Formats: sequence, C-alpha cells, structure tokens
Amino acid sequence: MSFGQGGPQSQWDPWKPQSQQPWNSGGGGQSPDWAALAEASEARNKRRRLLLVGGGALATVAIGAAVAVAVVSAGGDDQANNPASLPSAAIPSGSASAPSFAPTSAPPPLDPKDFISSAKKDKAPLSPETLFPGTQLTLGETVYKKGPTADTRNCASAAGGTLPKALTGNDCTRLIRATYSKDGIAVTVGVAVFDTEAQAAKARSQTNKRSFVKSLSGGGVKPFCESGFCRTTGNSYGRYAYFTNAGFTSGKDVTPGDTAVFKAGNDLVQFTFDRIRLRGEAQASAAAEQ
Repeated sequence: MSFGQGGPQSQWDPWKPQSQQPWNSGGGGQSPDWAALAEASEARNKRRRLLLVGGGALATVAIGAAVAVAVVSAGGDDQANNPASLPSAAIPSGSASAPSFAPTSAPPPLDPKDFISSAKKDKAPLSPETLFPGTQLTLGETVYKKGPTADTRNCASAAGGTLPKALTGNDCTRLIRATYSKDGIAVTVGVAVFDTEAQAAKARSQTNKRSFVKSLSGGGVKPFCESGFCRTTGNSYGRYAYFTNAGFTSGKDVTPGDTAVFKAGNDLVQFTFDRIRLRGEAQASAAAEQ
C-alpha cells in the first residue's frame, strides 16, 4: 500500500484487507462517509451469518456420517448376519433382580440290600413259602417240581460235614430248606439266616468242600446224597448264606461230566439269590412310598 500525494485516488473495498478507507487526506474538513461504513458493516455481518449457517449444516452432515460409521463399525462381523439385533439395555445399578432359589435335589434311591443286611431292617415275613413259593420252578424251558420243605431254628441239625460248626460259630438263627427235582436229579437248597451281613459272610468263608446242607427227601422225592458223591455249593448275600446239595435219586455218584446235575444246582443257586434280592427290593419300595 502506498501513501503518496497526487495520482488517482485509491478505491476502498471492504472485502480487500489491504484497501484504504476513503479518508480525506487534505484539509478540506470533510467528515467520514458514515453511510458507506454502515453498509460495509452490514455486509460483513450478513456474510458472517451465511458462513455460520453453512458451517452448521456441514457439521450436522459430518456428525450424522460419523454416527452411521460408528454404528456399522460397532456391529462387527457378528452383527452383519443379524440386522434385526439391537443393543441390549444396560440394567441400572440398584435395580430389582430376579429372585434366587436354593438348589434342590431328589433324595437318593433306597438301596434294597440295606434292608436284607441286618435283622433290624429286614422285617418282611420269612418262611419256606415266601422264599420258595408255588409248586414248581420254571426257568426258561426247564421245569423243576417242588418237593418237601423244612424250617428249623437248630441250624446245625440240618447241616453236615464242616458246615454245622460254621453256622453255629456265627450264630445262625434259622435254616430253611426246600427240594426240587427233575428227571431223576434232585437238589436241596438251604438258606441260613443270621442277624448281620458280616456273620453270614464269615460263615460262608469258613466252609469248604466238606460243608453241605443235608438233603431233604419225601413227597415223591427218593432219598439222595445220603452217601457217595454229590455236587455242593455255598454263597452269601446280605444276612443270608445259602447252600445247595445236588445229586441223583438213584444214589449214583456225581462226576464232573454230569452236566445236568451241575445245571440243576446252578439254577437253584440263581433262583435262591433272586428270591433273597427280591425281599430287599420289596421292602425298599414299600419304604419309599411311606
């Protein structure tokens, strides 16, 4: 910008920062052109308003675009396949929550063996008929005819060999017997009763090959196993020890090749075990319903 005298007078443009305001440099006493100044000020204010409005609109568009980008970015890959999902609402602290309940569980099932392991719990009726019901025993296609039965409190009187000592020494309280027969083969099974499972197991452990329950004949069954060789077994379950004595009604000795005798003895062993086990199951079921 030059400040000389003479030459053409500079023109003032309010939008050009280096233009000179039209002040009179001479001493003519002229005052400033107040109307021109007012118009320039108004023009500046109007331009400023336009800039503010335009800038606000641009800012609004920019904010909207940023929000849209943020929403898309927040979705991630998991949200791309689930456009209907919405952000979960945060639960304010201190708000009411769902009531909690203490965990519950059903009582354990009753163990049937517990009911036949001691005289204190084994209260079901006990007799030759409850242990050996009916008039015959059918196992698959095999049918055994039921013969005589016996029940004694003197356990040693119905046992032979080394069995009386094992029964008496462990306080046997009762010995129940029954005989089954088929095709010239007879089996007597005897169930010795004790007060506890431990007594029955100990009595069983004290038996050997010379321990046997005495055969029971009569009622159409000829005497058997009164001499010679027969096949014997011994087991225990709960407070019961049970024994079998199987042989030929003809008096013939039993040999390892006489599979029919072994099968008859094994059938009566399984049947007796099942009958004792059923006593426990029946009592456990009755106790659970109370």
